[in-house]
Amino acid sequence: MASRGAFPSSPHLVLAVVLLVLAFSPHLFVAAEDEISLEDDDAPRSPNCNNKFQLVKIKNWVNGTEGTSIVGLSARFGTSVPRLASDAQKHSALLTNPLNCCANLTSKLTNSVALAKRGDCTFTAKAKAAQLGGAAGLLVINDSEDLYKMVCTENDTSLNLTIPVVMIPKSAGDYLKDTLINGQRVEVLLYSPNRPVVDLSATFLWLMAVGTIVCASVWAEIIAGEQIDDRYNQLTRKDQLNAGAENREESEKEILEINAKGAIIFVIAASVFLLLLFYFMSSWFIWLLIVLFCIGGTEGMHVCLVTLISRFCKDCGQKTVNLPIIGEVLILSVVVLPFCAAFAILWAANQHASYSWIGQDILGICLMITVLQMVRLPNIKVASALLSCAFVYDVFWVFISPLIFHESVMIAVARGDNSGGEAIPMLLRIPRFFDPWGGYDMIGFGDILFPGLLVAFSYRYDRSKKKGILNGYFLWLTIGYAFGLFLTYLALYLMDGHGQPALLYLVPCTLGLTIILGWLRGELNDLWNYGKHQTSGIPIEER
Repeated sequence: MASRGAFPSSPHLVLAVVLLVLAFSPHLFVAAEDEISLEDDDAPRSPNCNNKFQLVKIKNWVNGTEGTSIVGLSARFGTSVPRLASDAQKHSALLTNPLNCCANLTSKLTNSVALAKRGDCTFTAKAKAAQLGGAAGLLVINDSEDLYKMVCTENDTSLNLTIPVVMIPKSAGDYLKDTLINGQRVEVLLYSPNRPVVDLSATFLWLMAVGTIVCASVWAEIIAGEQIDDRYNQLTRKDQLNAGAENREESEKEILEINAKGAIIFVIAASVFLLLLFYFMSSWFIWLLIVLFCIGGTEGMHVCLVTLISRFCKDCGQKTVNLPIIGEVLILSVVVLPFCAAFAILWAANQHASYSWIGQDILGICLMITVLQMVRLPNIKVASALLSCAFVYDVFWVFISPLIFHESVMIAVARGDNSGGEAIPMLLRIPRFFDPWGGYDMIGFGDILFPGLLVAFSYRYDRSKKKGILNGYFLWLTIGYAFGLFLTYLALYLMDGHGQPALLYLVPCTLGLTIILGWLRGELNDLWNYGKHQTSGIPIEER
């Protein structure tokens, strides 16, 4: 990365560096939090062992008090569970004896759902034993939290299983087992509701992503208004604020401009960082990222709030106070900064709460808006290098890495394997409100930031060339980005919710569209070399 002037010293450029580090984390676009292992494509099938795998909801009651529903996975064999809870029957749950459900059972399971542990024999053998014991269903406790698909063996050619068989996670199964061992009464109800084809939460996330890019692009001119020259300087000394325009540009209005060399370095650094997460993922590593996110989110929120308040209350942006060491700073900045820090700390302390996504999205959006003001693309030449590298990075680590590492590195890191239950915070997320399975729709910062750099460049280019809405580039790139996100959703649906590298769709819809429009309008050469011989009020480096 290149910057005009000396090594960046303002807290806002520190923010930019922090976010560039955060952007190295996985920016995989995923639909929901549940993941299912896909390891049975070559498993034997027969007319009685050809069921579609279904997620199953298991409502449970302990001594008549309803507990948290458990999510399980149905087997390739057996009967399917009802789609509606109203069509399902409540059954008592009983432990099998022996617990592995492999030999002749001594426990009476008549009209009950049997609970057995995984191992010691095939899944079909367990199902046969439970059915012979009179069970109405079988819950198999897995030896991990993952949900693996239960399939048939080559010898299972004449199965006649008429009970549903469902695998449940270890923690949930151990809870039910311990409850039964303690002599309490457990009842369960199994059903598998349909997941909606289109969830409105995905639409809200789409609007947040597109809105963040549009807001960041027009922020300096429309939102900041007359504060445009001072939008990065709320914590700078008052005597610096009153300096001349030339000094302001050189010492205060520091803007990072990415060059082609920096774009290539990005993909190398990003890959190294991703591998570190893959091999050394742990709760302390995630907490380090959470701390960095809180620092960046605090500063981003501070910058946005001070700019907005100063826009509507011009006197608020003029009053100052002398502080030890720091000197003379804006009173507004002194008031707003502690509030932003407290907001970030409150989010970190409650990040596992059901409402924590609100604080995470606010911090993330403010962070990205601020950084898109400070990190800029000078022309399409650099944009092509950066987005092409990001494109290759995304595709390689999602689709090609399994050939080398035996699993998708990006998906493994995004899933949070070995993270101790902590989640990477560098993404926008929103609950699937209308999905009976719950979970979250999510999009990583990188899928907003990298195309956003290009969209923001198109807005500056249109303004400098005095282009209109239709004959400019900003409107069409915004539409292109929105369409690229739609293609990502479509791919998610066609791939049954399997995580997608969003840049696979976003780069062609933004960079590709820019190049095509520039070529058709005869402006491609100007876009390619823009900024080399003109400054138009923006710090530009000769390259």
